[in-house]
Amino acid sequence: MTSRAGNLLIVILVWAALYLPALGSLAIKGEEGRRILPGIAMLETGNYLVPQVGGETYFRKPPLINWLVAASFKIFGRQNEWTARMPSVISVLLVAISFVTVARASLGPRGSIIAALIWLMNAGIIEKGRLIEIEGLYVSLCALAIIFWLSFWEQKKSPWLIWTIPFVLLGLGWLAKGPLHLVFFYGVVIAVVWKERKWKALVHPAHFLGIVIMLGIFAAWAIPFVQATNQATAATKWSAQFTGRLRGTDFQFTRWIFNIPHGVLYLLPWVIFLPLVRSENFAAEKDRQLAKALTWGALVPLVIVDLVPGSIPRYAMPALVPACWLLAMTFREENLRWPRWLGGKEFSINARRRMIIGIVVLACLAMWTYAIAVVPKMDRRQRIKRLANQVESLIPSGETIYALDPNYQPIFFYMRSKLAYASEIDEVPMDARYLLVRPEREQEVLESNRWAPRRPHRIMRSTDYRKESILLLQIE
Repeated sequence: MTSRAGNLLIVILVWAALYLPALGSLAIKGEEGRRILPGIAMLETGNYLVPQVGGETYFRKPPLINWLVAASFKIFGRQNEWTARMPSVISVLLVAISFVTVARASLGPRGSIIAALIWLMNAGIIEKGRLIEIEGLYVSLCALAIIFWLSFWEQKKSPWLIWTIPFVLLGLGWLAKGPLHLVFFYGVVIAVVWKERKWKALVHPAHFLGIVIMLGIFAAWAIPFVQATNQATAATKWSAQFTGRLRGTDFQFTRWIFNIPHGVLYLLPWVIFLPLVRSENFAAEKDRQLAKALTWGALVPLVIVDLVPGSIPRYAMPALVPACWLLAMTFREENLRWPRWLGGKEFSINARRRMIIGIVVLACLAMWTYAIAVVPKMDRRQRIKRLANQVESLIPSGETIYALDPNYQPIFFYMRSKLAYASEIDEVPMDARYLLVRPEREQEVLESNRWAPRRPHRIMRSTDYRKESILLLQIE
């Protein structure tokens, strides 16, 4: 594992073996529909400025992930789970590639490939990176910013390079989720600057230019978005997203108390090697200082974010990035020993190489076993696809379905009939024949005389994995 091309090939092969098998075989779940449906709406309407879910403006998250989903659909020419999830898995790959290219001069050939493999093969990234949820993209953008900043800093590049390219990535991170990633980026930056006593670097003009670039990238979307929508609603929604986490609106003590342990376990299986990260295992004083800085740079933001009342473990996933760098630094050292309380034995380079190869092989075998033996059985039990097929079976080909104030409905991704959204009954055409409504609005529709003498009546009720129901009414 020495040549740049060889390391790059290894990374791509391991990524393909872990992230591509059965990528599109399982139905969308969780929040995936909220990332996919706005992308579809953008392609249909040509409005890429205002994300929409169920015909209504979606204020809760910026649109970068929706743009990428729309781009993936456009590039591949089809809309399915595989193309929807490609932006996430490609984001993960870009981070691994940056480790073996950008960080190579800092970590060395051995350390850079190890960092890339740790990134690709940890529980948190495998779980989130194979879904089109925000974490795969947002954590990857934060990772890229940290890798570029730390690599340029270690290589003593120009301040204008150190403080600009990472901030372009941070600006994109704002467009993915908002400013939370800055806690983790500055956690590393401040820890490194503190250990090296180079506080003046923080007030270099290039740093302020970087901040302007970052804010400018977000403002380029946010300002036109606010102007095109209800400004008061946008401000209220964005404020509620932030303050709701601090207030702990959905606070559950039994879940909150496990935030930090859960966040640490995202690093599995590599978390078992954290006891190796000790000052005496680093030959160079410079590496000892950097290791201490990265330890604080990962630990402090992890604890701060996980202790927020409304937080959940995935919010602290960017802490995985300095952890990957730290473990890679440790594994590349010539003389490595376990602490005395674990026997104090030497952990030779050959033993480390065998261990890493073993983890790679086991992880790939586990993923292919999952794809071949487990996924087909899970596929037969996917409720959301069955519900969409049931709805479609009741509607003649070419018929338009009108969705009345539907909110977020994952089954819409699997419906091939033409969908039209309406906020109020008066917006549904007089000649409409099929109507999708939520249970709380059923009675209102049934009592309406809009389609007289025709009357609506229920022909199906579907309940998805969220225990949320939607009714199909026929007007005749």
